[in-house]
Amino acid sequence: MNTATKLGVYALGLAVVFGGTTGIGKIAGPVGATADTGQGGHGGHGGDTGTPVPGGLQISQGGYTLVPRRTTFNPGELTDFRFTINGPDGRPVTGFKPLHGKRLHLIIARRDLSGFQHLHPTEVGGGVWAIAIVLPKAGTYRFFTDVQPEGAKEQLTLGTDIFADGRSEYTPLPKQEPVSQVVDGYEVTLAGQLVPGKSSKLTLSVRRNGEPVTNLEEYLEAYGHLVALRQGDLAYLHVHPDGDPGDGKTKPGPDITFYAEAPSAGAYRLYLDFQHEGKVRTAEFTVQAATSGGPVQQAPEEGHSHSH
Repeated sequence: MNTATKLGVYALGLAVVFGGTTGIGKIAGPVGATADTGQGGHGGHGGDTGTPVPGGLQISQGGYTLVPRRTTFNPGELTDFRFTINGPDGRPVTGFKPLHGKRLHLIIARRDLSGFQHLHPTEVGGGVWAIAIVLPKAGTYRFFTDVQPEGAKEQLTLGTDIFADGRSEYTPLPKQEPVSQVVDGYEVTLAGQLVPGKSSKLTLSVRRNGEPVTNLEEYLEAYGHLVALRQGDLAYLHVHPDGDPGDGKTKPGPDITFYAEAPSAGAYRLYLDFQHEGKVRTAEFTVQAATSGGPVQQAPEEGHSHSH
């Protein structure tokens, strides 16, 4: 299957995005909407309809382009990955405004929504960003960069597909389980449900050994960090929870609250990063947003091979 075909296979739907420190975030738009590359922010507007385009579906936006130096990896091998964000003049950008304490965030997820990584590359000079990465299994991965170049009106989320060579077997998205997950000895509980078209409150609570964790540490200027991807196109936006450390009212656990609005029914994968005792851990949840209360049909994934 060639690259164009592979990309087309996965362009199946919309993403949900989750509200952050100042309110409720939402993205909606028809499948296949054409982005207005003159728009900044997490999403442009599709065609002449004025419909927002989810973040991460475009490699270019607002005159800025994500340019990877390589597009293939050998699975399981530590590999140097370098890239630039090129500006409207075609040259690598060197000036960026910090976002949540970092000048650039790199998010990686395999097309079956496994293999999540949240990384912070280093600029090594001349606008070139570098980081050593392992893609654990063969398959197609989506790489997202969250940046705000100096001169850009808004924050940009740019995305591109990167391939780990070999025959891949995509596994079904994990089913929505009871509302708790154990990660590295911590139990993270998710309370709340998504209702398409309505604001939904989601509360994630962290416990260890049955006791609430009340001294979560600040991570990226918050007590928790949430990435949400919709199954299918992997449209993306990551935000922070309601409240800020040091604001006099936000407690460092055990609860971290987000507000969410799902624009349509579907399956979503949530990734919560939290830090405690100097280590960042990630809890993952599958959430179904359904209008009828019945099960949501999941889009099938297909294996592929990719070779030089």
